[in-house]
This record gives sequence, structure tokens and C-alpha cells, in this order.
Amino acid sequence: MINLLIMGKPGAGKGTQAKKILDHFNLTHISTGEIYREEIKKGSYIGQEAKKYLDQGNLVPDKMTNDIVRGVLSTTEFENGFMLDGYPRTISQAEALDEMLNKRQIQLTAVINVDVDDDIISDRMSGRRVCSNCGETYHLEYQQPKVDGVCDVCGHQLIQRPDDLKESVLNRLKIYKNKTQPLLDYYEQKDLLRVIDGENSSDRVFEDILKKLGEL
Repeated sequence: MINLLIMGKPGAGKGTQAKKILDHFNLTHISTGEIYREEIKKGSYIGQEAKKYLDQGNLVPDKMTNDIVRGVLSTTEFENGFMLDGYPRTISQAEALDEMLNKRQIQLTAVINVDVDDDIISDRMSGRRVCSNCGETYHLEYQQPKVDGVCDVCGHQLIQRPDDLKESVLNRLKIYKNKTQPLLDYYEQKDLLRVIDGENSSDRVFEDILKKLGEL
């Protein structure tokens, strides 16, 4: 069993690597972003509240996010392990996670940080487009759809998410530096952090991740 946390600045390619890791190890995906997007789509109270923060590129309050993850961890069996994605993002969330895992006598195996320079991220995110229906991700330069503006998977329209607009990206990077960056120190002190150069090709990044995990 392998239990991972994947980290990276917004636009670092974390989502692409998350899919590869999930498929390779057959892990359960715990993505707070996906959970919130589903709640927003349903129009639930949690979704409406989360949308107010996410549309501005801000983090959803700790308590709301902690409660959602606690619910998943307490009601799910992880046959091969799990991968946390988008959580924790603050020290207080990390401490809450430690408490949740300790209660279930589970430990994190490693924390993968996909590291990319801010300037490269800004270019990547301004060209990113997402399917309005299934959430599949594309890029105007690096990963174009077969038909302009249309999802290859389900045929729905591609959109630019509000949090991918330049002003929102700059705000998200600022928040990351102030609130999420300290998590790297937190997990480095626990000897769990594995830093990966995210500026290489997608396949190379994945190879490096497997190498780092193979060293454990």
C-alpha cells in the first residue's frame, strides 16, 4: 500500500502527473478540487459557498475542507492506498490531516512536489482550457483538441476557468507562496518530501517520480 500527497503550484502539471500515478499504482483519488466542482455542478450549499472563494482564486476555509476530507477518510476503504490532491494547502490543514490519519492508523508514504518556475506557470495557465462538462484539460499550445474549442472526450464546449485568468493566476501564486509553501518545510522535516523538476517533459517527470518513490 502506498499513500501519497501530490503538491505543486497552480499550473505546474500536477493534474497530469496525478492521473499517471493513480493509474500506475491503482490508487483512490481524494481531490478536494473535484469534490468542490461536483458540489458546484449540483448547486449544493457547499458548492455555492466554495464557488465564492474559488472564483476569486482564494482558498476555501480550512474547516469546510477539513470536514470534507474527514468524511472521505472515515467512510472509504483504500485497497491499494490513496493519493491526496489539492489538500492540505495550509499548515493547519496538514495538522488536521495528521490527526485524521492517526485515528485510522494510516501514514503518508511520501509527498511529491512538482516544482516549476512562476513565469512558466503564467504562460501555461493563460493557455489552458477545460471541458465545461467532463473537466478534461487542454492547452492552446501544448495539448490542443482535435476540433478547436470542443472536447475530444464528450464533445462539449471548452472554457477558460475564472481562476486561470492572469489576474487570478497571480493571486493564486501569491497565496501559494504565503500559505502553501510552508507545507514543503513541514513535510521536509518529516522526511516525506520528494521534489521533482516539473519543467521537463510529462513522461520524464513521471519517470522521475517513480524513481523517487522506488528509493523509499
